[in-house]
Amino acid sequence: MANHDPISDMLTRIRNASEKRHQSTKVPASRMAQSIAKVLQQEGFIAEITEEGEGVMKHLVLELKYSGKHRQPIIRTVQRVSKPGLRVYKNTRQLPKVLGGLGVAIISTSKGVMSDRDARKQGVGGEVLAYVY
Repeated sequence: MANHDPISDMLTRIRNASEKRHQSTKVPASRMAQSIAKVLQQEGFIAEITEEGEGVMKHLVLELKYSGKHRQPIIRTVQRVSKPGLRVYKNTRQLPKVLGGLGVAIISTSKGVMSDRDARKQGVGGEVLAYVY
């Protein structure tokens, strides 16, 4: 696999851990991973973010959230939108509403990575990284 997409990798790890009802999942640490994790935490999909390891071995440990006594995963779907082969950009007016506003679109803007809601508030568009609901 020559072309590596770290964002896709991160989202896949979160999706898999969530489906298997793991308490937490590890993703390689990067500024982008940190930003995406922060948005997921602000939007209530992730309980906690901790860092472990040093240098290139640094990982983010994401504590996943579940609801109810049957521990239904809060994250049901994680969908990568913009890929290295096909970037997807939207301006403020075109920003997608995920599941009628129940889900969240993660947008990489000139003001950093944020949810579609925050991007609309700040009047910025950008690259649509993923949908989470």
